[in-house]
Amino acid sequence: MLTVPGWPGHRAGQHVDVRLTAEDGYQAQRSYSIASAPAASNQLTLTVERLDDGEVSPYLTEELRAGDQLELRGPIGGYFVWDLEMGGPLLLVAGGSGICPLMAMLRRRAGAGGSVLTRLLYSSRSWEDIIYREELAQIGAAGTGLQVIHTLTRAVPPDWRGRAGRIDRKMLADVAWPPTDHPLMYVCGPTPLVESVADALVSLGHDSERVKTERFGPTGG
Repeated sequence: MLTVPGWPGHRAGQHVDVRLTAEDGYQAQRSYSIASAPAASNQLTLTVERLDDGEVSPYLTEELRAGDQLELRGPIGGYFVWDLEMGGPLLLVAGGSGICPLMAMLRRRAGAGGSVLTRLLYSSRSWEDIIYREELAQIGAAGTGLQVIHTLTRAVPPDWRGRAGRIDRKMLADVAWPPTDHPLMYVCGPTPLVESVADALVSLGHDSERVKTERFGPTGG
């Protein structure tokens, strides 16, 4: 959690740019989605996935200590955002660390009492790779109209009762509301997943203007 003096507040789904400057003046900058819900506070939560060849994530996950200072720019983004007044039903589709901006939406929803019908379809490599696993289980079991659906793409436990395999058109047809319900849909994850899911949703009859996407490539970090 970061303390940001003068933080103006953010909307669920926005991100910040984090810039690091080395002693020799070399700079590296990466964008990270805000995982915390909008709040009247100067505290901000980012969830950073460490990339071995990254320039920023190894420092943030291993070297950063309490009291260290970072250079932030934001909040950024006005397209991939969700507010309570936008309503639903809401379909959230995430792959890996693409859950981060969607988590801000879920936390916003939970903090407001959770009345918007919502489904989260979350693809992870294994059970151990599920980010926010315990929190998702908790809010999914709260009986507030949120359904959390996991699919595992690599290691599947013997007693697994969830879905297995990559998200495809058939899985989306099973999980998504029908187009006649006019759901709002947010898709975030690696570029191939995002493009595949968005195309599949449109092919199922959903309005492309109601499918909002945010993607990241393999070179971030």
